[in-house]
Amino acid sequence: MFRTRVCELLGIEYPILQGGMAWVATAELAAAVSEAGGLGIIGAGGMPGEILREEIRKARSLTDKPFGVNIMLMSEFVEEQMKVVLEEKPAVITTGAGNPGVYISDLKSAGIKVIPVVASVALAIRLERIGVDALIAEGSESGGHIGEVSTFALVPQVVDAVSLPVIAAGGIADGRGFLAAFALGAEGVQMGTRFVCSTECTVHPAYKEAIIKAKDRDTVVTGRPTGHPVRCIRNKLTRKFEELEARCAPPEELEELGKGRLRAAAVDGDVEYGSVMAGEISGLIKDIKPVKQIIQDIIKEAEELLANLFKRYGGCDA
Repeated sequence: MFRTRVCELLGIEYPILQGGMAWVATAELAAAVSEAGGLGIIGAGGMPGEILREEIRKARSLTDKPFGVNIMLMSEFVEEQMKVVLEEKPAVITTGAGNPGVYISDLKSAGIKVIPVVASVALAIRLERIGVDALIAEGSESGGHIGEVSTFALVPQVVDAVSLPVIAAGGIADGRGFLAAFALGAEGVQMGTRFVCSTECTVHPAYKEAIIKAKDRDTVVTGRPTGHPVRCIRNKLTRKFEELEARCAPPEELEELGKGRLRAAAVDGDVEYGSVMAGEISGLIKDIKPVKQIIQDIIKEAEELLANLFKRYGGCDA
């Protein structure tokens, strides 16, 4: 029922992408999502090139389905990451924090689909002109690095501005969010926080538990003065950020405070002084279950909702 251009483009069963979260989106999670019919994505984050190569090869040993790699263009390792991607040739690359224009020709020549994350209409239009294959329109509800426009406002504006398939991201964790994204004109969704709370995600259990315990107002945005705002779950670290921002500390001091904090939370389980990056949808997530069940539950719920909507309103006069 939900077969779209995104499915055809990526060779996947369901138009569901997993977010490429640094220190969280490992080969194990990416392979599980791809095996379940979506598109798994390895989060390259701050990985040196050879570590990324190992992750790509590990994912290949776990699945023969298409999967992707997410590269943050502001990473200090971006050049060696791109070199590895061109050599290993995953099916897809998604990008964030910048314009991937200088890499597109080489990526396309290698047969790799290019799908950037965008937080504005202007960037979406620019990227369509330089030949990307699709776009992920990510609203400010997302976890991690965010833009300023909400998903509900951003997605239909991007859809109207481009002819490419648009994938909605930010604030989506169940069949209701999935169906709403389609109503806005998207042809697929990307989810991060929901997949963190999966059996196959290798993140520290304390990180998952922090998401499950979160309520509707428990995420905050820190680091706006740096130009790279981040949404995460409120803790002692975020309060320290708020203190520094209140006294107008220089961006360099904020950047220094944030160094290594995501790894501290995701790998070491420090959910008080680590950065527990998660979206506003955290308050809706109450369990940990296998990736396959997450995807199947979303599709089933969306199909039932759509049928009920037709039943309820289909006979109404225009």
